Amino acid sequence: MNGTALFSSKSGEWSTPPDFFQVLDREFHFTMDACASPENAKCARYYTKEQDGLSRPWTGTVWCNPPYGREVGHWVEKAFRSAEEGATVVLLLPARTDTRWFHRYLYGQAELRFVPGRLKFGGSQSSAPFPSLVAILRPPRHDELLGAEIK
Repeated sequence: MNGTALFSSKSGEWSTPPDFFQVLDREFHFTMDACASPENAKCARYYTKEQDGLSRPWTGTVWCNPPYGREVGHWVEKAFRSAEEGATVVLLLPARTDTRWFHRYLYGQAELRFVPGRLKFGGSQSSAPFPSLVAILRPPRHDELLGAEIK
C-alpha cells in the first residue's frame, strides 16, 4: 500500500506506529487485534476486514485501531459492548471529542489518554493531520456491582 492511500480520508486506515503499540502492549499484554490485516496485525489472534471484526466476539485483552472514517463510531460502540461482556479493550482513535460516539461510549465510561503531539502512522515521515487519544474500556468490577446492589 502506498503512503497516499494509507493516509487519505478515502481509506480511513492508519497503521499503528510499532513503538507506540509496544509501550501499550507491555502494559496490557494484548491477546487479540480486532481490526487488522495479515501484514499489520499486532497479535497472533486478529480479525481482518474480510472477517468483519464488528460481527465477531471480542474477548481477552483487545487492541483496536479502527478505520477512522464515518464507521469509527460502530467500532467504539463494539468496544464498549465488549467491555460490558468482560473484555478489556484499548482503542487508538482520533481525538474527536465533539462526536456522538465520544460522548455516548467514552466520556465518563473509559480511561482517556490524550496523545501529546501528533502520531506518525505507518512509518510516515509526516505526522497525522489530527490529534489522537487512547481509550481504555474495562469490564465492570464485581465489587462495584455488589456495592450497587447493596445501596
